[in-house]
Amino acid sequence: MTSGAPLRLGRTEYPATARLVMAIVNRTPDSFYDKGLTWAADAALDRVRQVVDEGADLVDIGGIKAAPGAEVDAAEERRRVVGFVERVRAEYPDLVVSVDTWRAEVARAVLEVGADVINDAWGGADPDLPAVAAEFGASLVCTHTGGVTPRTRPHRIEYDDVVADARASLLAQAERAVAAGVEPSRVVVDPAHDFGKNTWHSLEVTRRLEELTTLGWPVLVSLSNKDFVGEALDRPVGERLTGTLAATALCAWKGAQVYRVHEVRETREVLDLVSVVAGDLPPARTVRGLA
Repeated sequence: MTSGAPLRLGRTEYPATARLVMAIVNRTPDSFYDKGLTWAADAALDRVRQVVDEGADLVDIGGIKAAPGAEVDAAEERRRVVGFVERVRAEYPDLVVSVDTWRAEVARAVLEVGADVINDAWGGADPDLPAVAAEFGASLVCTHTGGVTPRTRPHRIEYDDVVADARASLLAQAERAVAAGVEPSRVVVDPAHDFGKNTWHSLEVTRRLEELTTLGWPVLVSLSNKDFVGEALDRPVGERLTGTLAATALCAWKGAQVYRVHEVRETREVLDLVSVVAGDLPPARTVRGLA
């Protein structure tokens, strides 16, 4: 049920059957979901402690919200994330630390202080980023965004076939990353629900996700509280957990390996149940009909 591709993040190698929880940690004052709850560095570090306790396998630290908003230049993005990555690395030497950035100069700065993964959420907007990841032996997340400009919302975007477009784009990005020197086992691909997509597109990607999990690269999905979940169920932000978990179970069954989420404990339980049903994990306890 998983892609079967090897996966290395930081110093850890994960089996093909692993289903990993990537916890979102926002160093922004205006994120769509938590509204700046972890803007202060101490609050963000408390968030890291919480999600580690809840079973997160890695954290994804971001210094700019994805949606349009106030301009955040590279210097300000570095100010928000570099020192914080240092604090997380000092407290959690073995935790896999990812940083959500599309800028090569920011990627270099966070990798210099101990980040393990660069989550390029805007589909190669900076062509120098893969070479920086390769230089530091980092993992790289490649995403499908339909070529939209970072921090813009899609407007009447059209695809002949959104899944075919995602396949072609992700394969090309993964191959460019390897050509730049990123180890193949450190390349991850993400169809990027909602990014460069309307709700119909995101639903189609979910429905046909196995066409991406069979590409030969580990697949990451970022489903948590997304608009496609809200529009599917007519639920505002803050009331999308049930829909998010349903989408998570679907993607887990279809082979995705990494899940970028806000709610860690609930996601961990969904993924563990899928793993048990798939035969990849034993049940935690089996006494029914046996005691």
